[in-house]
Amino acid sequence: MSEYVHKSHNVSVLIYHFVCPAKYRRVVFSKEVDQTLKETCLEISKRYEIAFLEIGVDKNHVHFLIQSVPSYSPTKIIKMIKSITAKEIFAKHLEVKKLLWGGEFWSDGYFVNTVSKFGSEATISKYVKNQGVEKEYSRLHAQQQMSLF
Repeated sequence: MSEYVHKSHNVSVLIYHFVCPAKYRRVVFSKEVDQTLKETCLEISKRYEIAFLEIGVDKNHVHFLIQSVPSYSPTKIIKMIKSITAKEIFAKHLEVKKLLWGGEFWSDGYFVNTVSKFGSEATISKYVKNQGVEKEYSRLHAQQQMSLF
């Protein structure tokens, strides 16, 4: 579950949904590779300000739901994850290294989307548009408080 991250000069809830395909869209995610990936992500979260909220593995790609801090851009986050996980998977699973002969585990591209803890784009847009309108602020604030419980 996401949480507010409190730093000395900001409070944030930054949640990203990443999708990363394996190189050549090869089917490389066995149960063992899946386990190594998840263990490596756990280690990443201990060393960096990245929390893995969910990891969903399919045969040839992975979905990550990640919370991080403003000092890490989405590009920095995914480069870090791809680099560290690829090294660990290649080190522990030689069969994967043979299957992906080029020395790269992940495809160059990825999908990223932001995820809101407090509502849809339309809800947030309406909230921003109606700043200063007391009635609207009170209603939206009450809705957000209700969603916390």
